[in-house]
Amino acid sequence: MLQRTRAVIVAVAMGAGAFALAPSATAAAGTSADPVVSNVEIAPNPVVVTGSPVTAKFSFTTTAAGKAEFQIKAPGVGVWTSLDLKPSPHGTETKWTASKTFDAKSTAGQWSFLAIAHSGDGKEDSARGKFAVDVRKALDTKIVDFDASPDDVAKGAGIEVSGKLLRDSGGWSGYGGQSVTITFREKGTDAYRHVAKVGTGRSGWFKARVKADATGWWRAEFAGNGGARASVSDTDRVDVKVAPKVVDSRIVDFGARPDPVDEGDRLSVRGRLQLDTRHGWDGYAGKKVAILFRADGSSRWDDVARDWTDRDGRFGADVTARRSGHWRAVFAGDDDVRGSSSGADHVTVARPQPEPERAASRVVKFNASPEPGRYGRYLKFTGKLQVDDSSGWEGYRGKVALYFKAKGSHKWSYVKTTRSNGSGNLYTKARTYKSGYWKFVFKGDGDFYGDSSRSDYVRVVRR
Repeated sequence: MLQRTRAVIVAVAMGAGAFALAPSATAAAGTSADPVVSNVEIAPNPVVVTGSPVTAKFSFTTTAAGKAEFQIKAPGVGVWTSLDLKPSPHGTETKWTASKTFDAKSTAGQWSFLAIAHSGDGKEDSARGKFAVDVRKALDTKIVDFDASPDDVAKGAGIEVSGKLLRDSGGWSGYGGQSVTITFREKGTDAYRHVAKVGTGRSGWFKARVKADATGWWRAEFAGNGGARASVSDTDRVDVKVAPKVVDSRIVDFGARPDPVDEGDRLSVRGRLQLDTRHGWDGYAGKKVAILFRADGSSRWDDVARDWTDRDGRFGADVTARRSGHWRAVFAGDDDVRGSSSGADHVTVARPQPEPERAASRVVKFNASPEPGRYGRYLKFTGKLQVDDSSGWEGYRGKVALYFKAKGSHKWSYVKTTRSNGSGNLYTKARTYKSGYWKFVFKGDGDFYGDSSRSDYVRVVRR
């Protein structure tokens, strides 16, 4: 018998079959031509099984043959197994085809094949050969060190997901050049959805930037391939928080008084912190405000004092005037309220001149009215500034400051400055918010010593 081998095959399973009769068998019978087997082909070549079953296709051509058969034999097995053949005539030739599925249970090694052509008068031809069967175990994989960070983010913010894909090829090592899918399951749902795909680097590491729109669990998935099994990472939860609505604040009515002021004298710094509410700007109570100072010629702001706002948002501090410069107030803000800063207010500090020979002065007839006063309304203040002239007490034109001391307090606070007329008469007004004591203070000048009026108590009521 003739032997023709044209293919090497890697296979994993065996099938059953029998003789097949060619459609041209009747015509071939009765002739004296010898049958011929040619063109034996196997695909794929080689056949490699690495997990999923692989189907191999066998084909060969016969001439002057009425029937044919194709047999295969596993290594170490003495029995041949015939495969079912399907004939396709082409003139005097017939092409025969068969198939066989191989899986992980098939025997690995060199398999034998035998293609036989039979004529009608008992003549035959055959082709023999061998093919290799390679059954490979699919590699195990795993995804380690998976992380989604940060753990708490605002809605719509970006997060970074990362991890490492490993394969077990006689020891765990990085699996590069593979595609990993980043998936996400939202809190309250059961299904993971695909978000992004990322490739692994040479050492198996992967990293991607994704957007977090809801609280839930992130993980990485490797779908596997012909030589490696699929794997899924552990999950990592990220909490998404809706950012609170942020409202504005502002500082109004800020100022430092008096201006100018003598070095060493007390300086009153006052203002009001307000919050932008749905009803408009309103006082922001219980908040800490910093009083800052920047001396002339300097670029640095120093934190000089701090105060907490009252229920109407008012704050203030009395400080000692040392140098000329700018004053301002700063509110740092809250989680849901933006910070704010007042405008800068400049105060000139003058060095006191040597005390000249001066005469006495007095502030008399001081009165605060009406009594009681109403919360937030104006009080009127009157009095008279006099100086001791050589001929007796006479009215004097001068600058007089108004001071207030709240009930229960030991500290007098500067309120405003007014001037007496040529007759020494004083008049001014100011809003009142607390019960307490009022007085006029004349600090004196180059000709006369200063003096203070008696204090007048006014009770403040809300009605």
